[in-house]
Amino acid sequence: MKWRHEDESVDILIVGAGAAGGVLAKELSEAGLSVVVLDAGPWRDPQKDFASDELGMRHLAWEDTRIVDGTEPLGMGTNNSGRGVGGGTQNFTGVFLRFHESDFKTKSIDGVGEDWPIHYKDLEPYYNKIEKEIAVSGPKHFPWGNFNGPYPYPERDPLSPNAYLFQKGCEVLGIQSAVTPLAILSAPFEGRPPCINRGFCIQGCMPNAKFSTLTVHIPKAVQAGAEILPDCMVIQIEIDNNGHVCGVLFVHKGITYRQRAKTVILCAHVIETPRLLLHSATSQFPDGLANSSGWVGRAIMPHSSNDVYAKFEQEVRLYKGTPVLASTQDFYETDPHRGYARGYTIHSHGSRPIDMAEGISKSTRELIWGQQLRQIMLDYNYYGRLTMVGEVLPQWDNHVSLSAEKDEFGMPRASVTFSYGDNDRKLIDHAVENMKLILKAAGGEVAYVVPDTQHLMGGCRMGNNPETSVVNSYSQSHDIPNLFICGASPFVTSSGGNPTNTVMALAARTADYIIELASS
Repeated sequence: MKWRHEDESVDILIVGAGAAGGVLAKELSEAGLSVVVLDAGPWRDPQKDFASDELGMRHLAWEDTRIVDGTEPLGMGTNNSGRGVGGGTQNFTGVFLRFHESDFKTKSIDGVGEDWPIHYKDLEPYYNKIEKEIAVSGPKHFPWGNFNGPYPYPERDPLSPNAYLFQKGCEVLGIQSAVTPLAILSAPFEGRPPCINRGFCIQGCMPNAKFSTLTVHIPKAVQAGAEILPDCMVIQIEIDNNGHVCGVLFVHKGITYRQRAKTVILCAHVIETPRLLLHSATSQFPDGLANSSGWVGRAIMPHSSNDVYAKFEQEVRLYKGTPVLASTQDFYETDPHRGYARGYTIHSHGSRPIDMAEGISKSTRELIWGQQLRQIMLDYNYYGRLTMVGEVLPQWDNHVSLSAEKDEFGMPRASVTFSYGDNDRKLIDHAVENMKLILKAAGGEVAYVVPDTQHLMGGCRMGNNPETSVVNSYSQSHDIPNLFICGASPFVTSSGGNPTNTVMALAARTADYIIELASS
């Protein structure tokens, strides 16, 4: 393996090459800084290593064992993580939404959650930059939030049968819907082809019509001089006598190496980032790095993501087309008449056979399995599906900690505790009822409601007060000035929309800040 000598210190060391890590690697290397990126997973070739295989591509997710607890223990793996260069952008649906202004001020506006130390306007130029950089395809007019279009590329057309049924149901009920903004090309861009509706977006896009940092940001970073080291598991962040980070230890093929750096940026997502910070505790930082506030690992938030399946008389064929092609955010903002705070997005969401079978098998108190499940799945082509992206409020008790059990690297496995709050449950009930009404209005017979979660966020929240947050508004540690924590970990609240656009916009903003520090 090619790596820099352990006595040579680079300007920037990035842990994780996903949505945030890819953006940072590109921006910082293009600014002339020496950059090394370590990723625990492989560096894949989409044409050789991706396959139109629902089961075979599960290894795109982080499947290491985690210990789960709480009244609603989280499912780990395919629904909320990625592993390998590109991270979760390899296996996400491509939904690319912006947060609304209210998402950053939930405490001030709605009296719940906590306010971010930034406003929508602070991220707006970075939303614009990222969307242009990857040619997001979207409608001419998006009816909700601060940005109403147009997007860099036109909306996807045609839609899937499932999306058309969703639009029909919304129209009958007087609910606005729109074609979903997607990080999936509707026309050629920078040598990448437009989407041909193969539908295997979450199994890895072989043609590269769907954006991922694997195919967009990482190649540009390499061209600018960045060094990407795959299959390298970081096991410890090292601290010097001044209390600054000075590098990391990582394992590659059973051998432990050291990489020194002037600045370390953690982009290891919501479970692995706090796990690494807590495991790297020293006598100077006995409670873990960047944790003088005690907030490392705290207030993690998934999105509630319940699915509703309905059976139709005509064939729907949920495998057809990009999974998400139409959405509504009519229920995104707080409405006091609903009896809960904040809101959600509803997507028409395709489903492949294994996904559907696993979902409906746990949709009732008594598991559906065996011959009963087989009979249901014989009618797979006649089912439509909607899913929600529901805001979950931050709670101290929802957290990542270290368990007593060790992994093959000698690191304690992550223990993940999660329970819904009362507001979360009321929001889910409202969304599920609306999804049922939409499917009924489209002519379907509601059959199954599947509890689920997606998109982990939080665990290293940003804030202006070092006593109640882990990083500042630029994702810089309050305790250790040359340690940055990026990705979804600094999220203060979860919003009611998919987070990838915001993850990347925050990373681009942090990159500008680091470049400014380096030049001063």
